[in-house]
Amino acid sequence: MKRLSGILFAASSILLAGCASTITSDVTAFHAWPADLADKSYVFTPTKDQKSSLEYRNYEQLVRAELQRLGFTDTPGTRAALKVAFSYGMQAGTVVVTQPVYDPFWYGPGYPGWRGRPFGPWGPGPFYDPFWGPPMQTTAFPVFQRRLYLSITRADNDRKLYEVTVDSEGREATLPMAMPYMVYSAFSEFPGPSGVSRHVVLKLDKHAPAAPTAATDKPAAPAQ
Repeated sequence: MKRLSGILFAASSILLAGCASTITSDVTAFHAWPADLADKSYVFTPTKDQKSSLEYRNYEQLVRAELQRLGFTDTPGTRAALKVAFSYGMQAGTVVVTQPVYDPFWYGPGYPGWRGRPFGPWGPGPFYDPFWGPPMQTTAFPVFQRRLYLSITRADNDRKLYEVTVDSEGREATLPMAMPYMVYSAFSEFPGPSGVSRHVVLKLDKHAPAAPTAATDKPAAPAQ
């Protein structure tokens, strides 16, 4: 897994105030899923690096559980009709928030209408500048963008049937915690509409269950 840094994000304080009890994923799927597909046997096709990764094996179990729920059968070897591959990663960046800072020494109680008069007891006065305001403070916070990409292809001709990208953002470097929710989101409404981006919001459980509970699943919207 690669961790990339140096990405700068500009955001408001609303972005940082997200609800800690849920995790939101942006899900975009493309597919050419045949309605008459009878054989749902599959095999995982990890890369050389993934074969020796304990982290990959943990996420593979999560994907296997979702595929089983959808009626797929894990069939190692050459007998499988489908091949399943996935990759994942996380980028570290920064959210910059700029907001006004109010100092009671300069603005007094009740600013900007102290005692019913704007800008203090003296009113606007000769030195009043309508463009002058409180000083601004800029604060930087770390943010982590997590991504999961998964594809399902035919084993006989490598024709791709399903591919999905799941993006999730958080204030902590917690890809293992977020992955159960991202895997669940990748298969929600499977196969669903093709070429449509949507938000999947799931209740956050401290035990990170393999099958999270949906909090809100916003209606699908055309991809931008």
